[in-house]
Amino acid sequence: MVKYYVAHMCFLIASVMLGGIKMTVKLYENNSLLKSCEATVTACLKKDDKFLVELDQTVFFPEGGGQLADRGKLADAIVSHVSEKDGHIYHHCDKELGIGQKVCAQLDWNVRLDRMQQHCGEHILSWACYKLFKANNVGFHMQEDMVNIDLDKELTDEELMAAELLTNEIIWDNRPIHVDYMDASEAVKLKDKMRKFNDKLTGLLRIVSVENSDVCTCCGTHPPFAGMVGIVKVLRHEKHKNGCRVEFLCGKRALLDMDQKFAALYETAKDLSVKPVEVPGAVNKLKEELANIKLAAKQKMMAVMEENLNKAYANAPLMTNGARLVVLPMEGCDGKDLKAMLAPAAELNGSVSILCAGQEPRLAYAITVAKDVNADARVFMKTANEIFHGRGGGKPDCTQGGADYTNDWTEKLNAVKDTLLK
Repeated sequence: MVKYYVAHMCFLIASVMLGGIKMTVKLYENNSLLKSCEATVTACLKKDDKFLVELDQTVFFPEGGGQLADRGKLADAIVSHVSEKDGHIYHHCDKELGIGQKVCAQLDWNVRLDRMQQHCGEHILSWACYKLFKANNVGFHMQEDMVNIDLDKELTDEELMAAELLTNEIIWDNRPIHVDYMDASEAVKLKDKMRKFNDKLTGLLRIVSVENSDVCTCCGTHPPFAGMVGIVKVLRHEKHKNGCRVEFLCGKRALLDMDQKFAALYETAKDLSVKPVEVPGAVNKLKEELANIKLAAKQKMMAVMEENLNKAYANAPLMTNGARLVVLPMEGCDGKDLKAMLAPAAELNGSVSILCAGQEPRLAYAITVAKDVNADARVFMKTANEIFHGRGGGKPDCTQGGADYTNDWTEKLNAVKDTLLK
């Protein structure tokens, strides 16, 4: 493969030297540990609030292939992003640089190392999923705080734990990572060794291989040894299309994420006076106790509401049709509480009952008509909808509605009452 590497470098150098062709030499492709280089500015274009600077050579990787771009400096100009279009590499700078100016291109090494750890970890994890369970990677997404891959089949928790363990064993084995160049006609011979191969690729290809494991075409930066990835930790997975989406973190990101979560876990364990491994059981116990308390409180509240309903019935004024108009404000209650009171209200002989539950952010109201009353609750509901500025409907004997909560809902309830008494 050496001849293809030489051919690749000769092609780059020749392209730069040819008149009329300005092509940046991509130093990062063959030396991912190179942190800086001397370069000459070949172009500088202002776009919005940035200056897009081109160099004769660069250590900056432009965003592509699922990998985020490098950041750093060109002299004293801050490089916040790097992009590539039509063979041109643009360094997005906060300052203008003169054409022909000599600059030091300096990477933010922490950013570069992070990008390499996430991307290389993705390669190995994808290979492990394929090797163990024939799950193909059909999508790769790297963000500043999360990395995920999309697999074409669902994997269980246990299967992903097995893939995670194999991934980390390869990392701890510190296997060499090779970058080679070969023509597509030669690369096709490696098809059986690759978890995926694009038959449509032509020309000179860049092949990244982790010794005795993953082999694939890739434009991204990778460390020379797998050990630099540090660790890969799968965080969660969910069903996605016909397969699953797996979220994970690598290297420093994984360490910081685990530090944060372990700190929260130990603090919670301390508050609960249990060991960290006992936290789930203790939390479930608290949830059960809380559910019992809420149930008891709900039962007491509903008993109070039913008592209030009976008092309202005893003192209810008469409508023009001779029915008692029962009004029950249910402050601090929700729609479910209101529904629980519909049956007791409907059993009040000779009554029309208006119930209203007021709890932010929604207001729930209902009107019931007793069986021995000749009236249509839907007619009364129209009045309630107008006054509450809500929507509702139902059957002749029972209607329900809802509206946005307002602080004056009890005043509106009284307005409904006054209107129905006319």
